[in-house]
Amino acid sequence: MNTNEIKGRRVAVIGGKRSGLAASKLLKRAGAKVMMSEREQPKDDAMQRELERLHINFEFGGHSENIFASDFAVISPGVPSNAVIVKQLANAGVPIYSEVEMASWFCKAKIIAITGTDGKTTTTAITSRIFTTDAAEQGYKAYTLGNIGTPFSDYVEELTEKDVAIVETSSFQLDYAFTYKPCVAVITNITPDHLDRYDNDFKKYAAAKYRIYQSQDETDTLIYNDDDEELHRHFSDADVLKNVKPQLVPLSLQKNLDEKFPACGYLEEGWLVLKHNQNKERLMRQDEISTRIRGTHNVYNSLAAALASRALEIRKEVIRDSIKNFEGVEHRLEFVRELGGTEFINDSKATTVNALWYALDTLQSGVVLIAGGKDKGNDYSKVKPLVRKKVKAIIAIGESKKKLVAEFAGVTKVIEAATMDEAVRLARREAKDGDTVLLSPACASFDMFSNFEERGEVYKRLVSSL
Repeated sequence: MNTNEIKGRRVAVIGGKRSGLAASKLLKRAGAKVMMSEREQPKDDAMQRELERLHINFEFGGHSENIFASDFAVISPGVPSNAVIVKQLANAGVPIYSEVEMASWFCKAKIIAITGTDGKTTTTAITSRIFTTDAAEQGYKAYTLGNIGTPFSDYVEELTEKDVAIVETSSFQLDYAFTYKPCVAVITNITPDHLDRYDNDFKKYAAAKYRIYQSQDETDTLIYNDDDEELHRHFSDADVLKNVKPQLVPLSLQKNLDEKFPACGYLEEGWLVLKHNQNKERLMRQDEISTRIRGTHNVYNSLAAALASRALEIRKEVIRDSIKNFEGVEHRLEFVRELGGTEFINDSKATTVNALWYALDTLQSGVVLIAGGKDKGNDYSKVKPLVRKKVKAIIAIGESKKKLVAEFAGVTKVIEAATMDEAVRLARREAKDGDTVLLSPACASFDMFSNFEERGEVYKRLVSSL
């Protein structure tokens, strides 16, 4: 939509958390008549005071009939696509857009969009580190936005043609994206997740991820992990390839892609290799990757970030130094402390079974695992062999603790805990010298905490107080 067409339009913003507030403020500045509608009552009146100060209409505690008279609606990523209110808006003929889609209408900068079930936050953070370093040298700005924590709408008006927006983009933000056009798109992997929001249909979830490239053209780049089963199948389908316009840039740690693709990334004799503009270049040795990002999955993330940066002509020296010195992502395999010979790791960002698999794959045996929370239709079959091999006990928390007991009885010892405090104390009791206590929930946090950040902070505080 042309941003000049927004002035005077009636817009309903559904969802009143960070993205909803940011979208409401952006639309208000653009001259729209905004109604922010939130199903829940806020915990305090700070947001209400902010909305009143800005003269933005709002309603809390439910959705009124007023929103159905809107010219279009913008939904926050926290509002499921299968929510009743979304279906009602669609049935009423109200056009629906995501916050990221709407913000992109205002964006003058180049967009690097990164999605995937796992790894998107780390890949976004590494890419941001690379571009921030280069921006300081070249005189432009790099902004890290989206699902990583800062709504796209908050900063999009500041971006100029020479800037770069690095946008972590979830499937929820892609559900109602129609013209979102990143010049570089990255898909890290696609494995079952959030199936509760996609009617337990993996194909619907995957289709949401693939929307990241639907508006790209021949001038754009699409980077994907060819070792991922779903992505390999999708981009090997002749019928799919007929409709893929951007340049495909696959990456792999298992095979040499050099002969088949003019641009790609792979691992060769311990080296990360980039092929860019038909030129093959060794970037760095695998063992030079920062020790703050351990594990094979972070080799994938580093390679994806390198390819995204190289697509926009960032020098390989900047890329290499940024990856070597990367300090890691909070709540992602984050070292907390060592106590009595036991290492405590915070991986609260691991909200999927796949993320848990990566965490266990990174660690040695002797793991005491704290897992559980709000289940999203998890299938634990993939991770059971690693649990059997490496996990000496699971401390099960949250709504899904009974499911964890049922799934892992006979695989390893499982103990239920009512609170995170109890879970940490039980984990310390089970761990011995040389063991690792790992918080890697494989579940959402909303049953016990506001978000995964709060869950991780609580865990770190409790561990630090031991």
